[in-house]
Amino acid sequence: MDEQELSSPWEGVLVTPGSAGHTGVLVLAGSSGRIERDRARILAREGMTALSIRWFGGPGQSPGICEIPLETFVSAVDLLESTGVRRICLLGMSKGAEAALLTCVRDRRVDGVVAMSPTSLVWGNVGPGPDGEKRPYRSSWTWKGRPVPFVPYDDDWAEAEPERGPLALRALYELSERTFAGLLPAAEIPVEAAEADVLLVAGGDDAMWPSVPYAERLVARRRAAGRTARLVSRADAGHRPRLPGEGPAPESPDFLYGGDAAADARLGADAWPHILDLLRG
Repeated sequence: MDEQELSSPWEGVLVTPGSAGHTGVLVLAGSSGRIERDRARILAREGMTALSIRWFGGPGQSPGICEIPLETFVSAVDLLESTGVRRICLLGMSKGAEAALLTCVRDRRVDGVVAMSPTSLVWGNVGPGPDGEKRPYRSSWTWKGRPVPFVPYDDDWAEAEPERGPLALRALYELSERTFAGLLPAAEIPVEAAEADVLLVAGGDDAMWPSVPYAERLVARRRAAGRTARLVSRADAGHRPRLPGEGPAPESPDFLYGGDAAADARLGADAWPHILDLLRG
């Protein structure tokens, strides 16, 4: 197994297996913004070329998830393609899953997507844009220089929340959907247009956003268009399923994610054979 550090056009790591495999995987973290080194290494041990990049918060990038160009992920697919792999897949968690689903709709080279704790909607920015401003709300993403239609947040939610302690944001997303119901159709991720295979992994106790209902909507959109999608879920798991070989997700002083270490690991274990099947094609 070989590990190559990347510094341009974005920070990242490219991990190649000891013996050449035919699958390349772009691994995307959620709102942590981190480079998913351990997850990339796990996939490389399974014979895949794994690339993980920092897609915001790095040099020359937006400090928050605000109007991030989806071309960022297309350029990462370019790199994977240049390694000679024959199958290209995306594996994203949370906001990274949002990015992966939007990218596969626009880039026909993507053969498969694993969306863990996904959303079926494009949401407003999380944190500041390149101008340093958080408000007014803007799309998390752009494509060809234009913002992708999105759902903003209803700030009235904060008035009902406790002033101290970690927050469960699920109610914010549910309230925002009701408040801005007229914006939902334009903000739906058109996953039915993707030719890629789609696998969704979600926990019913997700306290960050309602990922199981979102995943069910994505499945319904695919089926209505005559396409398929698989959903693997557990009622007791939270927002951060863990794959075999990964330790528990760290505790957060700011947010509640639902589930617990055991349930999140069980969801990852349940999904793992399906993930490998999809990635290997």
